[in-house]
Amino acid sequence: MTAVNIGVPRLGPRVDVADRPADPSLVDRYGRRATDLRVSVTEKCSLRCTYCMPEEGLPAIPRSLLLTPAEIGRLVGIAARDLGIREVRFTGGEPLLRADLAEILAATRAAAPGLPMALTTNGVGLDKRLPALLAAGLGRVNISLDTVDRAHFARLTRRDRLPAVLAGIEAARAAGLTPLKVNAVLMRETLDDACDLLDWALGAGVALRFIEQMPLDADGVWRREQVVDAAELLAVLGRRFELEPVGRDDPHAPAEEWRVRLLGSTGPAAATVGIIASVTRSFCLECDRTRLTAEGSVRACLFGDDETPLAPLLRGGADDEAIADAWRAAMWGKQAGHGMDDAGFTRPVRSMGAIGG
Repeated sequence: MTAVNIGVPRLGPRVDVADRPADPSLVDRYGRRATDLRVSVTEKCSLRCTYCMPEEGLPAIPRSLLLTPAEIGRLVGIAARDLGIREVRFTGGEPLLRADLAEILAATRAAAPGLPMALTTNGVGLDKRLPALLAAGLGRVNISLDTVDRAHFARLTRRDRLPAVLAGIEAARAAGLTPLKVNAVLMRETLDDACDLLDWALGAGVALRFIEQMPLDADGVWRREQVVDAAELLAVLGRRFELEPVGRDDPHAPAEEWRVRLLGSTGPAAATVGIIASVTRSFCLECDRTRLTAEGSVRACLFGDDETPLAPLLRGGADDEAIADAWRAAMWGKQAGHGMDDAGFTRPVRSMGAIGG
């Protein structure tokens, strides 16, 4: 078995904030303002998707280093009250593997009443956990599903759990969680399944979004020239569907939208499909996200290895304003973009499972 390093990020550099405007929100040097918070709660996952996790999983983060529900609640409360955050999404790894996930949501709701709370999950076990999560304040879910071909799913995720994912999607749909979004990573081996997946999504009444594969896999096999890009996907979908470009209603939304209907059908196209072209159609200049790792560090950019630890402040008696100021400084130093097309591009040390999406 090959040892897998979870990745040791660099501590964020001392950022000169002398020219930072007197703005309490999370602004950066390029004029962007972060209003969307992503909080990773674990590195563990119940699947082993080849574009994310190694077959043996990631090394465990010691429990003592993980933020507690109360600590997460406090940080999100600071973000909402003092830093202009308007939504929080809990991610992983797989957040459903935190036994105290409902406690995390409840602590967040108590600290930031009215802040919309969402979850990104692979859906395995969601049908069983959903009642408690809804009672704790969960308002929306995104579920990952790359193919509805069971054999392909088992090969891609190294687990035969497609029925469990579909059960989670059905539970979320039955609970009225809308919009219910399903995210599919574009992979060469499942490209031929894309039309079937979209056909299923139209029938199931979910909003499907395809995502270009990014260099965030733990095995480090991603290659730019092997990326299935948006243009290739649209050509494949065009074999079965009429696609009418819509664009983005919100400039900060990562997905470009297309109205879609089966070829030869009549009437207006009511449903849409989205494509998040992170690699080939970068939207870095409109990025409005800030991230907390499961250990409580601010990560200003998904592709930047600089992290600013807030946990020592939390556990060392710092007041909320000191924590907010450290967070502001971290975001002021955010890089311009991921730079995947630059000759000197260096992939992040940490994989997606260790960062949080």
